[in-house]
Amino acid sequence: MPEDFSSSRTPSWFVRPAARSWTCAPAPADARDFHASLPGHTPTPLAELPSLAAELGVGRVFVKDESSRLGLPAFKALGASWAVRRVLDGRTADGPGAAAPVTLVTATDGNHGRAVARMSRLFGQRAHVFVGHGVHPEAVAAIEDEGAEVTRVPGPYDEAVRRAAEAAAAPDAVLVQDTAWPGYERIPAWIVEGYATLCSEIDDRLALARAGAPGLVAVPVGVGSLAQAVVTHYRSRGDGRAPALLAVEPENAAGLAASLAAGRPVTVATGGTTMAGLNCGTVSHLAWPVLRDGLDAAVTVTDAESARAAADLASLGVSSGPCGAASLAGVRAALTGAGADGRRAALGLGPASVLVLLSTEGPAANPHTTSRATLSSRDDRS
Repeated sequence: MPEDFSSSRTPSWFVRPAARSWTCAPAPADARDFHASLPGHTPTPLAELPSLAAELGVGRVFVKDESSRLGLPAFKALGASWAVRRVLDGRTADGPGAAAPVTLVTATDGNHGRAVARMSRLFGQRAHVFVGHGVHPEAVAAIEDEGAEVTRVPGPYDEAVRRAAEAAAAPDAVLVQDTAWPGYERIPAWIVEGYATLCSEIDDRLALARAGAPGLVAVPVGVGSLAQAVVTHYRSRGDGRAPALLAVEPENAAGLAASLAAGRPVTVATGGTTMAGLNCGTVSHLAWPVLRDGLDAAVTVTDAESARAAADLASLGVSSGPCGAASLAGVRAALTGAGADGRRAALGLGPASVLVLLSTEGPAANPHTTSRATLSSRDDRS
């Protein structure tokens, strides 16, 4: 008998069945060809885990393992590389002298800053990364090892973002931040486009596995940029096979769930969580309308549930950190325990359904667990 992972805890749950009828324009297809051209790039694994399918009472379960993407321990390199390429292409198109070296500036909690630093070095540019006081020394050292200039800010993340934006006002600098705010949208949109490569790889691997279209895709959510890419991919297909899309957040930082329940963007106070990359109180304003209309459901999970999911994935050969394992924890919260039958029905799942879980990082991708009170949409989270 499979082990019982159901909990007496009632998860925060939001569902909108009409989401599967919503459609949108597809993301540009150029990013995937670009990623394929990068040195050392290979698609990340899509691991099939039959024991999870048995536990969850579905046909097949696949986990997208992003623990090593372009030599980095998280999916962030997809967005950073595409945005940097677009920035540099735009400068070349501006005329003579515009292609001179540029400093790519960002603020980060670790993964995004390291990705921008790596891509700056790859393309022969400089990087300047601002980090707030909560960033773990190991994450700072990893950014410095990429050759970036690092400025430690004696304040919270939002102060690091403000300082980065000021530094990027110099004529030889460009801000490459991975979430949007009013007046700063073009580059964050390119970063979201870059994440679409991950979804296309899933399509290819499912086809090779003769699995058909997924019935459900689960994605961890911080500010929602990755979820925006996932919703865009699956809601733009127009092939009548739209899966249910499930967002997963820490129960101490459920800004998206609160916004969906309110029908408008709201900011929530966040508490401490080991899911540091998801510890966000405000949804990116670019992501919000897409998530509002295209997500089927949102669920919250605890640190203990995420830790257990990470340990279980490790025992099955998938290296996952607390943020990446949130997908499995969220699916367990949705499909087991009290009220599970109703939640399954709302998601349109049956015993033959195919589930895809996005594991967005390896266990060492974000080693810090600093808590934050309230976060703005200027955050470098999933």
